Amino acid sequence: MSSEDTAPDEKNTAGQGIAWLLADMTLVTFMSALVKANSVAYPAIQLVFIRALIGLVFILPMIVKNRAALKTTRYPLRNAFRVTCNAIALTSNFLAFAMLPLVMVNALGFTRPLVTMGLAALLLGERVGRLRWLGAAIAFGGALIIISPDEIDLNPGLLVVIASIVFGALATIQTRRLADESTIVMMTFYTIGLVLITGIPAGLVWQPVPLSHWPVLALIGLLAQAGQYCWLKAYQKSDASMLAPFGYLSVFFAAAAGFFFFGEVPRPASSSALPSFSLHCRARALSRRGATNENARAFARASQISNRNGSAQA
Repeated sequence: MSSEDTAPDEKNTAGQGIAWLLADMTLVTFMSALVKANSVAYPAIQLVFIRALIGLVFILPMIVKNRAALKTTRYPLRNAFRVTCNAIALTSNFLAFAMLPLVMVNALGFTRPLVTMGLAALLLGERVGRLRWLGAAIAFGGALIIISPDEIDLNPGLLVVIASIVFGALATIQTRRLADESTIVMMTFYTIGLVLITGIPAGLVWQPVPLSHWPVLALIGLLAQAGQYCWLKAYQKSDASMLAPFGYLSVFFAAAAGFFFFGEVPRPASSSALPSFSLHCRARALSRRGATNENARAFARASQISNRNGSAQA
């Protein structure tokens, strides 16, 4: 088959991937807005527990169907540590939504690749090329443009976001160390572990939930699971390296949600940061030049996973 024949199919597949990714951003943005809206009435740890419990209900049939695979668990302690880091990162992220504008939490999340690379070099002994450091530094610069440190007061919410970033990066490092662990095992540990770890703390600070509030709280879990499904479909349809630049549009989704739902007026710097994020994507592309296509996809996918700040894999 000629290249002319395959080109339309490739373009169609790429378009589908972008559409799935935009759907993911829309769903996760609405989820974040719901978390922020309900964070006044309910502690962050309670929202995380409810979100995890609803997620467990959705994937329970898959766990039951593949229960035999759970007998092949190779690293139970490492899995437990990864889930603990996930629980802290997700709780911190939910708490940050209550303390800071949505766009600021989202922008700060883009510094996680920089932290992840530093920890990978320190803990895993990975060699990180100069262009990768450059790309991460440019993304960090874009985040600084958006949050404008000289224009904001010191806020405990910033420390909460930092905790989310650090523990999210630690969870990513543990995921890399579990490369030869079964996917079913990792998903089961994540979902059940999140329920168990957050259950007791949530019970200690539990606020009664009126019956009328449960549909909204259930919607948070549903949107998180639906967003994860769309995200997976996007990366099944298109190369991660092609989708990566579109990931930074989530900053503008968050800015729009903050403006329309909470009256948060975005700074003009939010749009001026776009060139920085574009340069970041270009640096990442250059850093992958010379590698095989499969390795490029793997690196880009790992980087994109570390970019997601508490949506589904925090």
